[in-house]
Amino acid sequence: MEPEETAQPATPEAATETPVDASENLADIGLSLFGQAQAFLESLLRPWNAYQLAIAAGLLLAAWLLRKVFGPRIRAWMAARQGWPMWRMRILAFIHKRIMGIFFVILIWVTVWIMREVTWPSRSYMLGIIARLATAWLIVTFVTRFVHSPIMRTILRYGAWIYVTLSITSLTDEAATLLDSIGFDLGEGMRLSLLLVVQGFVLVSALLIGARFLSKTTATRIQKNEDISPSMRVLVIKAVQVVLYGAALFVGLNAVGVDLTGLAFLSGAIGVGLGFGLQKVVSNLVSGIIILLDKSIKPGDVISLGDTFGWINTLGARYASVVTRDGKEYLIPNEDLITNQVVNWSHSDAYVRLDIHFGTSYTDDPHKVRQLAIDAAKSVDRVLSHKAPVCHIVGFGDSSVDYVLRFWIEDPTGGLTNIRGNVFLALWDTFHEHGISIPFPQREVRMLSEAE
Repeated sequence: MEPEETAQPATPEAATETPVDASENLADIGLSLFGQAQAFLESLLRPWNAYQLAIAAGLLLAAWLLRKVFGPRIRAWMAARQGWPMWRMRILAFIHKRIMGIFFVILIWVTVWIMREVTWPSRSYMLGIIARLATAWLIVTFVTRFVHSPIMRTILRYGAWIYVTLSITSLTDEAATLLDSIGFDLGEGMRLSLLLVVQGFVLVSALLIGARFLSKTTATRIQKNEDISPSMRVLVIKAVQVVLYGAALFVGLNAVGVDLTGLAFLSGAIGVGLGFGLQKVVSNLVSGIIILLDKSIKPGDVISLGDTFGWINTLGARYASVVTRDGKEYLIPNEDLITNQVVNWSHSDAYVRLDIHFGTSYTDDPHKVRQLAIDAAKSVDRVLSHKAPVCHIVGFGDSSVDYVLRFWIEDPTGGLTNIRGNVFLALWDTFHEHGISIPFPQREVRMLSEAE
């Protein structure tokens, strides 16, 4: 049996015999990394390393040809299965988009396995590194597809690519030392380096994503709980979000070694900024908490504020969303709901009384008119029968007897103008059927000639 070669081509980790000391300055670290990169490039010129690169290039060309053959077939297969679940279609779309990378990973691993079976491991060392890199990049691309935000997906993808590349090539320690050497002192016992910024960003982002997932899950469960009032649900959801996001930020900064007690000056500056520049923001935040605590306004309530009439859609930390009947959505600051007069049509219950004023001729019997008006109101669908309509005489006008018809509804979100219009139409039909006349002012105009 032929002995295996023990010597392997020079790699970035073997290019230096002594580890880079973390206390070296930036210039020394840069020279060390440059030397490692130079040694790595020189190793590529060795015969077997060049052969492996040529084999990888050939496999890449073969993967491109396979994509040309199978790509249109997969696209046609996807078009014929439009009724599949969304997650299956996403997997098929990913396979179609990354089919060249998938073929390349399969081909290169098969090649590495064959070469390790028929020759020495050193003859496939470079191919093994390329295979691991290609596989890791493909996995990262697949996993990050589930991130909905395009910006966050791009950041996670490139960050993971860089990390797995450094890890596979055994350059993580050197990269960490280089990033740690780039920084400056903020004060006694506190130093801000590029490594600390990267670590903090990664850890805090991961914790914030976890906090967002937990807050959404909790919010869904709370919204389904009918035993909790709508305003209390919103308050509990906001409190959970504040606690989760605050804990994620605090734990993340502490985990990377940031001394939060050293940020007292910064917190003081933020407090001054809140006092001067963010008064309205803080006022709206506090007003939102007060609204949720006193339950004066809750999601679903029908309110009137000035010329705005609609129902509360959502209660936010800074504003309340009010949707009107014409489809407009007004974002009203919480402070306005506290300081201004607000008409809440459904604060204690959903019953709303509406008034309609009309007049009839003096020749018509007012007793009959009142009964006909009540019957006409009862014939309209949305008018409540258990809170019966009433009709009263309110005055004797110049040309008519004036009445007010009062009726109740329990669905103000369905609109007020439309129900008034339906009742007026019912009155018109009833009065026309029974000969009740609705008078109007009549005026006589006299034209005087110049002779007069």
